[in-house]
Amino acid sequence: MNNTQEPRSRSALLHHPNFRWLLGGSAISLLGDQFTIVALPWLVLRLTGDPGALGLVMALLGVPRAVLLLVGGAAVDRFSPRRVLMLTKYVNTVLLAVLAIGVHLGWLGLPAIAVLSLALGVSTAFSLPSGSSILAHALPPALLPGANGAIMGARQLSMFLGPLLAGLLIALFGDGGSQASSNAGGIALAFAVDAASYAVSAWTLGRVRMVAGSAPAASTGGLWRSMLEGLQHVWRDEQLRTCYLYWCAVALLVLGPLTIALPVLAASRPGFGASALGLLAGAHGAGTLVGMALAATRPKLRVGTLGTSVLLADAAIGLLFVPLGGITAAWQGAVLMALVGILGGSMQVAVFTWVQRRVPRAMLGRAMSLFMVIFMGVVPMSAAIAGWVLRVVALEQLFIGCGALLVLVAAAAWFGTPIRQVTDAQAA
Repeated sequence: MNNTQEPRSRSALLHHPNFRWLLGGSAISLLGDQFTIVALPWLVLRLTGDPGALGLVMALLGVPRAVLLLVGGAAVDRFSPRRVLMLTKYVNTVLLAVLAIGVHLGWLGLPAIAVLSLALGVSTAFSLPSGSSILAHALPPALLPGANGAIMGARQLSMFLGPLLAGLLIALFGDGGSQASSNAGGIALAFAVDAASYAVSAWTLGRVRMVAGSAPAASTGGLWRSMLEGLQHVWRDEQLRTCYLYWCAVALLVLGPLTIALPVLAASRPGFGASALGLLAGAHGAGTLVGMALAATRPKLRVGTLGTSVLLADAAIGLLFVPLGGITAAWQGAVLMALVGILGGSMQVAVFTWVQRRVPRAMLGRAMSLFMVIFMGVVPMSAAIAGWVLRVVALEQLFIGCGALLVLVAAAAWFGTPIRQVTDAQAA
């Protein structure tokens, strides 16, 4: 029975018009986002040559997203995910078009780029919760697992292909030259591609029809109380509390510095450039995709418990970080970043599954939103700090320090916390 139900469910999903429109629009928009992810830091570095300025811009992009994420979720519940998501697509289309035109004409300085980055960050705070909840309003419950898996796969595939295409585009049509905005046609074109992707995905979203009974619920005025209850639940669960604090440390020591260090590495090494940055980011995306596929096909592949596997993987990632600052060829960095992606991707799937099993369904939304806030709040703040640190330390020292600290944090968690006791089994 199960063997026949699965193909039928997959066939029903593929033939559902809402799914096709949502998957197509999401794939186009996700791919376009990667062009901005590569072009924006490259533009700032070419204009200023200052890692601190890059850290400030990335913080303006990320911090509002983290701070307003829960507010965006409340707006989605009040006005419906489709209306909120459509508005953010229109807003992002305009903002990215302004970036593209301004860069092409040489009108934008650092203050204007900072303001536009801030606006994009605010818009993203509303697009994330609306984009993650619209499937439940557009598809029958039985089709949600397959639909979520398909869109997650599209997201990861875009993280592999997007940076490679963006780096190639910028290299071919102009990356701004040396510390100048002239000849920046490739950067402007990258922003234009992302603007067009939002316009097309808004058109596809307009073809989506909400299912019956998906109207927004009336506001109860209990938002802050609900948020507090979610925080209290996570804090009272020793394993959850410890893991969340540990992930804060990982975001601080690895993901934040990586946001700044990779563009600086590509800009400072002779023979590197935007194409090398795209290769490094693409290799990480490809490795993450392989790691996720490995976790999906071999879910029981562990070294001891789940917690032990996570700590060992993070320690290995820390060791891989140490030589990154000393690479002399882009392919060396690509190999290291691919290995980091494989380890991180496999553990990411396992960790998400564990949280979903551990947390009661009534608390799952708040627990997962807190998980998102950790990475979307700590990472941009860490990136800003890393940008200022690079003013006083060498790039090689940053990579060595971050890698060594991650190994030490994993070791401390091994000996001093209950993370090693975390298993794949569902909590009672």
